[in-house]
Formats: sequence, structure tokens, C-alpha cells
Amino acid sequence: MGKIFYLMGKSASGKDTVYRRLLEMMTELHRVIPFTTRPARAGEAEGVEYHFVAPDRLENLRKQGRVIESRTYRTVKGLWTYATVDDGTFDLARYSYLMIGTLESYLAVKAYFPEGSVVPVYLWIDGGERLIRAVRREQAQSHPDYREVCRRYLADEEDFSDEKLRAAGISGRFENADLETCLLAVRAFIREHGQAAGEPQDPGAMPG
Repeated sequence: MGKIFYLMGKSASGKDTVYRRLLEMMTELHRVIPFTTRPARAGEAEGVEYHFVAPDRLENLRKQGRVIESRTYRTVKGLWTYATVDDGTFDLARYSYLMIGTLESYLAVKAYFPEGSVVPVYLWIDGGERLIRAVRREQAQSHPDYREVCRRYLADEEDFSDEKLRAAGISGRFENADLETCLLAVRAFIREHGQAAGEPQDPGAMPG
């Protein structure tokens, strides 16, 4: 029986890099392609980064009960929705998958699939280091927005609070102070759980 390994963490915790590197390192893991109602950007291709669909198509999928979770954002170009959809490509009898998202989306995916199918992989770094990384990343932008950095930092402190993590049943974490060390630990964890039956073991206790 395959598993869905769900990667999550606060902004600037390095989850996008870890996600990309894990897919390169572990070719046995399948990627889940999300759906979105936003237009494709230059260089993006249908079915690679996203499935690009019209809002009414996504609404039809929702009515069919196939939308597992979705998030809608108000942009200067209108409302854009991103969603995880059960489009017939999930085959847990044969394959394991790697997904990335928020704590809220993890809970929705966990509720949708059979118990024990979805395994959380929570990345963590020290709060001060996370803020430094976020500021450095923003400095590289053509028009840095440090207010947004602060807003996201504080929002993630709330969204990934110890209380919410415990309520979601997440007591383990992988520290991403050093990328290569973190990757090795996560890869070992995934391989162990891909071979073991039953509930995943806890990778480490979070401090209170």
C-alpha cells in the first residue's frame, strides 16, 4: 500500500527546495499536479506545473465530490483558485506520492484518503534564521516588500502554532538548518514508511 507524504512548513523554511530535491532523489515518488483557474504563465505547460482549468470546470469537479481541497486568492486580475483534485491518477495500491502545501490543506487531504495513507513531513527552522532567510530572499526581488515578509512571518507563526500542530496529530519535525542533512533524514523517513505497515512512527518530538 502506497503513502502520500505531505510536506509542509512555514514560509522560508526551505520546503520548495526540499520538495524539488526529493523528487529528483526519489524517482519512486509520484508528483501530484494541482489544478488552478489562473492563466498559464510564460514557460508553463498544461499538465506540468498545473492543470489550467476554467472556473466552471473546477466547480463541476467540486459538485462531483472530486475536489479534495482548494484555496482562493483575490488578485489584481481577479479570483484565482488552486486545488487538489481526485482526477483518477491516484493509485495508492501501487504508488507513493509527494505533496506540498499548508497545514489546512494537509488536514483536508488526510480526511479524504483512508486512515494512515497520508504521512506528514513537517520542516522547521529557528524563528530568527527563518526571518533572516525571508528578508534575504525578498532583497533579491526587483521590488522588495518587507511589509509582506513581516505579515507572512507572523501569519505562519499562528498557522503553524504548536497547538495547531498537536491538534493535527503532528508531533515530529525535521530541522532544515542544513539542507543536505535534512534531505537525508527525510529520505530515510520516507523509505522506512514506504516499507513499514501501519501507522508511521514519530520522527522526533517537538519541544513544548
